[in-house]
Amino acid sequence: MGSMKEKMHTGELYLPGDAEIMEDQVRRLDRLYDYNKTRPTEGTKREAMLKEMFAEVGEGCYIEPPFHANMGGGNVHFGNYVYANFNLTMVDDTHIYVGDYTMFGPNVTVATAGHPILPELREKMYQYNMPVHIGKRCWIGAGAVIVPGVTIGDDTVIGAGSVVTKDIPAGVVAVGNPCRVLREIGDYDREYYFKNRKIDYEAIE
Repeated sequence: MGSMKEKMHTGELYLPGDAEIMEDQVRRLDRLYDYNKTRPTEGTKREAMLKEMFAEVGEGCYIEPPFHANMGGGNVHFGNYVYANFNLTMVDDTHIYVGDYTMFGPNVTVATAGHPILPELREKMYQYNMPVHIGKRCWIGAGAVIVPGVTIGDDTVIGAGSVVTKDIPAGVVAVGNPCRVLREIGDYDREYYFKNRKIDYEAIE
């Protein structure tokens, strides 16, 4: 029978108000507060702070403040060149993994924490956490919500405003509430980048 802090990462029910958890959380949130007060000209400082705050962060990552995270990013694992627009919220009570070159639009929420449906357990403040995995080169559209335990495969696009309640495979466009696969990414996307606008490969390579 592990401590409450250990149970944060096992999927078991636990009490998030445990003194050891709260002490760690408040310390991390203080540092997150400092990050959100940085100026746009302080890019080097921001990068150094992310390396301190996150469980892992690769090269070239950029998060536009304000950034919100339950544990201040302490359970967030970013690959290289991850980009996040304003108001990324990561409910990182357990681990969130994000692959290289993935992009988050504004106002995206990635949640690992859940509460029992049974009201008597919620009254006692019980919680459980399930990790989230997001692959490489994904684009998570503005206002999307990703719930606990979800895996999103490499190269996938999640449409703006989608609510992702189940795993989404690699190489697809998925949209809606609940989020469902709309189509695979294919030949059309190699020719057009938006509606009838063609990709000029000579101009971009």
